[in-house]
Amino acid sequence: MIDQFKYQTRTNEETESDVLTGLTGFEDYELILFNDEVNTFEHVINCLVKYCQHDVCQAEQCAWIVHTKGKCVIKSGGFSLLEPICSALSDQGLSAQIELV
Repeated sequence: MIDQFKYQTRTNEETESDVLTGLTGFEDYELILFNDEVNTFEHVINCLVKYCQHDVCQAEQCAWIVHTKGKCVIKSGGFSLLEPICSALSDQGLSAQIELV
């Protein structure tokens, strides 16, 4: 008979790593793109591909969500990751902001 508890135990090293991963306050931000009446779908999709590294399908889906719902979370992560992307999108005329989750 296999000891089921043997495979559920963790070393102190793994537990510490899990705790540190769980306390990732540095990853609790979302970059939100808002709808506007100015930019074309093509421009929004191209910006999402270029600055967010979305593939074309993902960028199209985000563009449609923004169009129908008014906004969409387009990327999440640390503030230092999202801030330059937000600035680049703003420079391209898109309305985006970073929000704390």
